[in-house]
Amino acid sequence: MSACWGRLVPGVLAALVAWGGSSAAAEGPEQWLRQGRKAVESARSLRPAAGHAKNAIVFLGDGMDLATVTSARILEGQFQGASGEGNRLAFEELPYVALAKTYNTNQQVPDSAGTITAILSGAKTRAGVIGLDETVTRGDALGATGHELKSLFEEAEQRGLATGVVTTTRVTHATPAGAYAHAPERKWEDDTKLPPTARELDFPDIARQLVEWPSGDGLDVVLGGGRRHFLPATATDPEYPDTKGSRGDGRNLVAEWRERHPEGRSVWNRTEFDAVNPAETRTLLGLFEPDHMQFELDRSEDSAGEPSLAAMTEKAIAILARNPKGYVLLVEGGRIDHAHHLGNAHRALIDTIALSDAVRVAREKTSAKDTLIVVTADHGHVLSIAGYPTLGNPILGKVVENDARGEPRAEFARDRNGLPYTTLGYQNGPGVRKARPDLTAVDTTEPEFRQEALIPLAHESHSGEDVPVYAGGPGAALFHGVQEQSYLYHAIVEALGWRGKGK
Repeated sequence: MSACWGRLVPGVLAALVAWGGSSAAAEGPEQWLRQGRKAVESARSLRPAAGHAKNAIVFLGDGMDLATVTSARILEGQFQGASGEGNRLAFEELPYVALAKTYNTNQQVPDSAGTITAILSGAKTRAGVIGLDETVTRGDALGATGHELKSLFEEAEQRGLATGVVTTTRVTHATPAGAYAHAPERKWEDDTKLPPTARELDFPDIARQLVEWPSGDGLDVVLGGGRRHFLPATATDPEYPDTKGSRGDGRNLVAEWRERHPEGRSVWNRTEFDAVNPAETRTLLGLFEPDHMQFELDRSEDSAGEPSLAAMTEKAIAILARNPKGYVLLVEGGRIDHAHHLGNAHRALIDTIALSDAVRVAREKTSAKDTLIVVTADHGHVLSIAGYPTLGNPILGKVVENDARGEPRAEFARDRNGLPYTTLGYQNGPGVRKARPDLTAVDTTEPEFRQEALIPLAHESHSGEDVPVYAGGPGAALFHGVQEQSYLYHAIVEALGWRGKGK
């Protein structure tokens, strides 16, 4: 991807002015007047879609806060040869927008288990807890019984709808698990992760809960990573000869899934995935990596091949849409979060663009008359966009300010010690150096570059600010204002005509 930039050096900074693409400078002030009038006319024509939604698709950009959305928007636009600021990601085209408050019931800055439980069950809960109410103690298997929160997906199955989960993480990771699991500890992804007390109670690990899910006929589509949690420790991974499964109970849950779904297909590589004909497939299990799937930037290097998030979304919709009663689908761009934890904005932004591509495909393959699309995040990260870079300055690059005339300077902006700095940075994380490095000759747009951070942590942390919510389709007008994150569930079931749980 970095080849799209070239190396930005002071001698070519003047060329930034010519990037123009979507900038007002190329068209003059009349552009903004025309644009404003057009936007108002578009807003005036908005009318809430009549009736209820038949289908609902929830897109979750894990860790996708507003700084991430803005940066990814600019990056995508710059890849297209424009200045980037005027670009819009696919989900930014949706007509309704809200903000969601992300805190857990015991943490100001949340984790993904508690937040996805709020989004899919309508009740906030504690950090680290999946599908259980806030009265449980994290890690207490005995105390979990009787405190289950029914998820949107369990209700959909009970109503006869098709259901699906698509993710770039392990399918047993916190966010996808929120659709089907009830666990007092998000780390219980296979039986070897259970403490002795949970094993004595025969408490089902998360992978087992997916396969044994009692709601309806089970999830119809499951696509993502995490093969190791479904294979016994005696089994060799089909892609990596030196890798074994991680289950200690000897069970092969992939084989068990096939027994439960004799009419279905299970796949583990791109060739098998591409060969799946949705018109002939009722259920599909795809586990493409022992661990998480590859970052979007690295996917082409996978030896067995992996489908993109957009490709998985398209196939999932095609299969689920065969159900005449409708469907509910969760799509997670989960590796946005992982790249941020590494202090690697480049990969985080590329995965955000990949989520946008998946939303675009979903909008093309569905009708706004019967399908509600909601795009949001579970939490944010401590990424910031700072300095005073000139319009069109590479978002992953070093800051170039404007001069007194408002034109780009011929050199990088400098801190008080005379050192250049990047537009993007993190409040904390692994990017802390003992002393600020001289970045003058460093290509900060390269994929491996880690943005600088202020507070030294092994992994960059989540943030506690509100996250955006974008919506379109029947019931989308319900997504407005500043809401508790748990409100999203209630708005979705209202849009579907279910009227909630009445609790």
